[in-house]
Formats: sequence, structure tokens, C-alpha cells
Amino acid sequence: MTLLISWLLYALAIIFIAWLVPGIEVENFSSAMLVCVVIALINIFIRPVIQLITLPINFLTLGLLGLVINALLFMLAGYLAPGVHVDGFVSAFLGSIVLSFLSLIINSVVYK
Repeated sequence: MTLLISWLLYALAIIFIAWLVPGIEVENFSSAMLVCVVIALINIFIRPVIQLITLPINFLTLGLLGLVINALLFMLAGYLAPGVHVDGFVSAFLGSIVLSFLSLIINSVVYK
């Protein structure tokens, strides 16, 4: 039950991000739910490999490369999910920062 609630809240967060950040467009709620699944799969399979490969550079940049990686993975999710469009890096960067902040709130509410 908590998985379904968090999935719905993340979809609402994606719609909010599309409303807030210029350059991010979501066609409908089902597209937002699909991009949540795509982001989850990217975070499970692709993100750990990229973080492991870029660990030395991320260490040298004091973790700032992690923000760039988040933005690039957010762009990838927008590219893979139909009905979701991310215009460029700046939109993806702002969207990934807002999504990170909203995920802190969602996780603290759902998994208290």
C-alpha cells in the first residue's frame, strides 16, 4: 500500500515540477506515472554504475558532479518516457533539484 501511495505522490511531484520549471512538459497523469517508473528503473540499474565510474571525479568536485549526473539522468528519463519532454540541461538540472527536495518530503511522509 505504501508503494502505491508513494508512486502517486511522485507522479504528483512530477506534474508539479512540470508546472514549476519551464522547459519540462508532461502531457497527462499517466505519463507522469510512467516517468516515475522510468526514473525508478534508471536509479536502480544505471545510476549506481555511473556513480561508481565517476567516483574519483565526484570526490574531487566535492560532490557537485552528482548534481550533473542527476540532471543527465533526469534528461534520460524524459527522453525514454513518452508524453514527457525535457528541453535542455538547465531545465533538467532545476527539475532534478526540485525532485530531490520533494522526494525528501515524500519519503518522510510515507515512510515515517
